Amino acid sequence: MLHSPPFKSTRLLPITAMLLLAFVSNSARADFHICNNTGSRIGVSIGYKDADGWSTEGWWNLSARSCETLLKGTLVARYYYIYAIDYDRGGEWSGQAYMCTRDKEFTIRGTQDCLARGFDRTGFFEVDTGEQRSWTVQLTETAEDPQRRQLSPNTPQLPTPGRREPAQLPGPPPR
Repeated sequence: MLHSPPFKSTRLLPITAMLLLAFVSNSARADFHICNNTGSRIGVSIGYKDADGWSTEGWWNLSARSCETLLKGTLVARYYYIYAIDYDRGGEWSGQAYMCTRDKEFTIRGTQDCLARGFDRTGFFEVDTGEQRSWTVQLTETAEDPQRRQLSPNTPQLPTPGRREPAQLPGPPPR
């Protein structure tokens, strides 16, 4: 009868270490996620303030009932701003924090003079992360979602060009 060599626990050490490292790195991961909990395809853009000032980025295209990571790594701010549009049924998730966007993929620095710089001026809604390291926004199509509003053919998606842009977007309260 043949016997296999005695089992050596040292063979498991490298495998165990790799699995532990993978688990720790995944559990420590901190990102900004968005989930599309609707039956439609949507487009999403994000605005945020980092060490270099305000930026907006877009577009992430999310299929129905899916999630996407918008920003990777530990969150650097308490407040983030989201604008999303429903490609299939119309409507948008918007707010009163106006930032620059455009129709195609973009990264735009600054929030002032959007129209004069050749960009669209779009109303984003504020997300207060409470200074958490990681955050997920859930977009829904129910009346529970106060940022969502339906667009009719006569409803402009953007404010009229004559409106003055705010000097500064809302931010964390002074300490």
